[in-house]
Amino acid sequence: MADFLLELRSEEIPARMQAGARKELEKLFRREMEAAGLTLGDVTVWSTPRRLALIARDLPTETKAVREEAKGPPVGAPDQAVDGFCRKNGVTREDLESREVKGRATWFAVIEKPGQAVSELLAAAIPVIIRDFSWPKSMRWGEASISSESTRWVRPLSGIVALLGGEIVPVVTDGLASGRTTRGHRFHSDGEIAIEGADDYAAKLRDAHVIVDHDERADIVREGARKAAAEAGLTLVDDEGLVIENAGLTEWPVPLLGRFDEDYLDVPPEVIQLTARVNQKYFVCEDKDGKLANAFVCTANIAAADPAVVVDGNRKVLAARLSDARFFWELDQKKPLAEHAEGLARITFHEKLGMLADKVERVAKLARWLCEEGIVDADPDMAEQAARLAKADLVTEMVGEFPELQGLMGGYYAEKEGLPDEVAHAIRDHYKPVGQGDEVPTAPVTVAVSLADKLDTLTSFFGIDEKPTGSKDPFALRRAALGVIRLITENGLRMKAAEGELLDFFADRLKVQQREAGVRHDLIDAVFALGGEDDLVRLLARVHALQAFVETEDGANLLAGYKRAANILKKEGREGSVEPEHTGEEDPLALAGKPEFDAAMAGAVAAERAGALSYTPEPAEQALIDALDAAGPKASAAIEAEDFAAAMRALASLRAPIDAFFEDVTVNDDDPVKREARLGLLARLRDRVHQVADFSRIEG
Repeated sequence: MADFLLELRSEEIPARMQAGARKELEKLFRREMEAAGLTLGDVTVWSTPRRLALIARDLPTETKAVREEAKGPPVGAPDQAVDGFCRKNGVTREDLESREVKGRATWFAVIEKPGQAVSELLAAAIPVIIRDFSWPKSMRWGEASISSESTRWVRPLSGIVALLGGEIVPVVTDGLASGRTTRGHRFHSDGEIAIEGADDYAAKLRDAHVIVDHDERADIVREGARKAAAEAGLTLVDDEGLVIENAGLTEWPVPLLGRFDEDYLDVPPEVIQLTARVNQKYFVCEDKDGKLANAFVCTANIAAADPAVVVDGNRKVLAARLSDARFFWELDQKKPLAEHAEGLARITFHEKLGMLADKVERVAKLARWLCEEGIVDADPDMAEQAARLAKADLVTEMVGEFPELQGLMGGYYAEKEGLPDEVAHAIRDHYKPVGQGDEVPTAPVTVAVSLADKLDTLTSFFGIDEKPTGSKDPFALRRAALGVIRLITENGLRMKAAEGELLDFFADRLKVQQREAGVRHDLIDAVFALGGEDDLVRLLARVHALQAFVETEDGANLLAGYKRAANILKKEGREGSVEPEHTGEEDPLALAGKPEFDAAMAGAVAAERAGALSYTPEPAEQALIDALDAAGPKASAAIEAEDFAAAMRALASLRAPIDAFFEDVTVNDDDPVKREARLGLLARLRDRVHQVADFSRIEG
């Protein structure tokens, strides 16, 4: 057994591509080895800005010999068929064996494949890996680049190290030949470094100021940056993405703390942090009060003799960037937001939906309506004002430079302009919630604007038939729907959901959200199936009460009794609800939870008793009739009061009577009068249960 080392050295690999490259290298290596019949154990892949390295432990030095058999044409088949079979399997006619298969002589080829040196397999596989490697962006280089068949790589490849058990694996590809020499740090190392094998690779490079393990470099960046901040009496603002990026930009990371002019702290802290992060890959720090400090941490790629020189150079570059940010900050404030908003008339929202100014107009009217209808308890004038200004910062210089700050900058500008805090906060937060973990606004004006903005987006794009399909959702409508659901449910807003296709879309999003929260999707289906339930707050209250109920013994047994009743009714063609012919009203299921439901049901029961029960019901039958008479009004009253737990308790009282009914009473009695009456009783049970949910949709 032997360890294998592969290093593919190149010019700088972008930090954002390195994680994907590591996965790609391991995937392709495993593919090639498994195709050759090798079972791999531990595989380690590392990356630095200038190299990808792979170490595979305990590879065999030779593959095992293999004996294979291939079934051919029958003896006596035309020569053309037999010769073709021989060519395909690399044998001659003399190598064929005749065997009897189902009473007929048939030719077989026995193919002996000797073992092969794994070094030879690797030598053939590595060029294939290089050729098949997938990069987000790649290039050709040198004289060979005139051919479309030449090697493509993220940056020009400059060297290959391939060692199996310390011996060179002879790889040749596009003018590059493998060896055992590599190069160390660009500035701290000079000349070639000879590698003996997988065991000394990392150590030899460390001596040459290269840390090949990307995770180790990330730890150095993370802990070094925190230490540098702490030594200055500050706290580092954690940014794991920036840690990984700096680790991908350096082979010998050295975090250093520097200072910038305090005057720049007049600029919003988010602007300073983004300027430092996006443009320079610097961390920022906070003081003991949690406020942004005039300090940054940069990650040098050298161990400088005088770190102060490195810090000063980085400070000057950051100062130039902060100067630009302050210029944008001051320039944007020379016009009020309302004047900035005029520029929205020049920005297309969607070719079928008009300009961004048109969307703003719709959102403003909808935000006011939400307040005037009492759906959101906010001042209509403030909600409309905030909605009209919410998108204004999209045409500011600062948001043009940092699109991530949209909304946030509008809030800052509104405060500087002296607008009411409610308006400024609504402008700042109206995009929230953006993701599942994002906070949900609770300030009434903000809720009105945020809800109006998302509802307009959904109704507008559904109106032009631009709906999500499969994994494609170019206008983030799924995210918008989840945002609406969270705004409504977490603020307890009472409003009816849209009808039709959009309601189905909300139902699907609700199922996704609730499934992640541990709620069964079939229970959501069971409540939606009732129809007429278009209040999300009330619907979720039903769902949660239903989930709690079906997990109890009473709930499970009532569900079983319901399903038995429903199956009997289905077989007898009695799938519809009890018809309230005496009232002339609609189907009772459409009235579920309302007083009219019980009026209709009472009429049905009276008609049943007056006309159908011309016999004395059996005790268990009478007990179920009485239980339904008692439970129905209680369940209806509880539903009307939106006390769904009480409604479930009322239904739980049916559990014992329905069990006894099925135990003691024959539904399909020979007497057609009894049979019809008992089917009607089961229909009443079904319809009572349907007051809270369609139990037929519940699994189990």
